[in-house]
Amino acid sequence: MRRIYVISDMQIPYVDRKAVDAVATCIADTKTDDDMVVSVGDEMDFQTISKYAQGSALEWERSIGKDRDLTHQILKDLQVQHISRSNHCDRLWLAITRRLPGLLGAPELELENFLGLPELGITYHKKAFKMAPNTLLMHGDEAGVSQIGGSTAAGLVRRTGMSCVVGHSHRQGYQPITFDVNGNYTRTLFGMEVGHLTDIKSPGMQYVKTHNWQAGWAVVYVDGQNVYPHLIPISGKSFVFEGERYSWS
Repeated sequence: MRRIYVISDMQIPYVDRKAVDAVATCIADTKTDDDMVVSVGDEMDFQTISKYAQGSALEWERSIGKDRDLTHQILKDLQVQHISRSNHCDRLWLAITRRLPGLLGAPELELENFLGLPELGITYHKKAFKMAPNTLLMHGDEAGVSQIGGSTAAGLVRRTGMSCVVGHSHRQGYQPITFDVNGNYTRTLFGMEVGHLTDIKSPGMQYVKTHNWQAGWAVVYVDGQNVYPHLIPISGKSFVFEGERYSWS
């Protein structure tokens, strides 16, 4: 049986660095060569080039290089191998196309090259990635977002006809969906929202005054054609993975 470790939205520099370091330690302690690490997106916030930053002091922060270098290092520490496209990481392409289209075609400004993903052996997926049998990894902004944990993912399950592992909502939730015709079972799919790894006290997370969010990440176990999703909630600056507690202060 192999593991797929699923990393949630970090939105660097607004990341909970201690939580991420604990997740990286957990992966280093347990990962085998058959295992895989994936990220649902929003690894970097790109806050200085967001449309919300236009005309504000944030545009002049001059932090994008430092944020990029930290993102590269954290992805390396987490041993990430696959990344899903996402709305925050789309900000690089959107800023260029809307404000400086003359820069289109510069290879160093493609997201993969900007973050140094080839150097880390990371594959960037612009479309839904089949991470396991009948199971897709996608960011979660491809359809409507629900305030109920797991419902955003469940909506994508109904649209795609496959199990879906997503982020974006910053919520954790699991919803199984069983299909049955005239009392004859056909299959059960699942939608899972992974949570987030941001620091909710950071400046970048203050746009929401009442957070209906849950910190955490996930692991998906794969045994042949069987897929077993497990949420790993973070509580009290700690989480438990396969019976081992990881904590920080």
